[in-house]
Amino acid sequence: MYRIPLGKWVNSGVDWLDLTIGPTLRNFADYVSDNIIGKLGTGLAAIPWWLLILVFVALAWRAGRWRLSLGTFLGLLLIYNLKLWPVFIETLVLVLVSALVSIVIGVPLGITAARSDRFHRAIAPLLDFMQTMPAFVYLIPALMFFGLGTVPSIFSTVIFAMPPAIRLTDLGIRQVPTDLVEVGEAFGSSPWQMLWKIQLPVALPTIMAGVNQTMMLSLSMVVIASMIGAGGFGAGVLYGIAQMNVGVGFENGVAVVILAIILDRLSQGFSSSKRTAEK
Repeated sequence: MYRIPLGKWVNSGVDWLDLTIGPTLRNFADYVSDNIIGKLGTGLAAIPWWLLILVFVALAWRAGRWRLSLGTFLGLLLIYNLKLWPVFIETLVLVLVSALVSIVIGVPLGITAARSDRFHRAIAPLLDFMQTMPAFVYLIPALMFFGLGTVPSIFSTVIFAMPPAIRLTDLGIRQVPTDLVEVGEAFGSSPWQMLWKIQLPVALPTIMAGVNQTMMLSLSMVVIASMIGAGGFGAGVLYGIAQMNVGVGFENGVAVVILAIILDRLSQGFSSSKRTAEK
């Protein structure tokens, strides 16, 4: 029986891309790593640990009052006590940059999909592919094109974490009641005014749910991306697996859980407070 040489076709295409644009991408990765991610990490590391904890506690108070503030304080204090603060900064930078890029790209694509049925039908299979592909597979092209380091980790994380931002933005705008849209049209709103004054405010809770999921997926993928040199808590987990050191792996795993809970509660809290303010 004839076997379709799908793997060979993919390898040929990847090899061609690596020869044509690989050097440019690696130079770009070095520039981004040194001038953007590196400086951001240096800037956060220069902030005293206690001051950064107070900033998170203040954000937690704004998002969820005293229970979330207390939990944030104790969790970050535990990370500092475990001497994982520099690793926490590395992970935080990777998550924030990856989530920000995913949101900046994903939300406009979601808006476009909501306003164009043709684009929606075209991008839906691609999003299905992106969400069902095993996370480890994204590491292969990222490693080939960019080499080891933080940039390939962010590249693979963005691809993995972007679909929820696109899908939920699309869903939120499509669920805006038709009556509101008709009222806007009756008052002569332009498509831009309709988007900014009616559709986005109404769809904001759904969009924020997509932002929340993007942040959580970014954190999970950053841990996996430690296999290609991402650093952060994932490197500690990977070290614990390689050395069969359960303690080191457990400490870094607990730190990941703490960071995930903080980011999840903060994003949910600000979303709910925004809805309350609008009411």
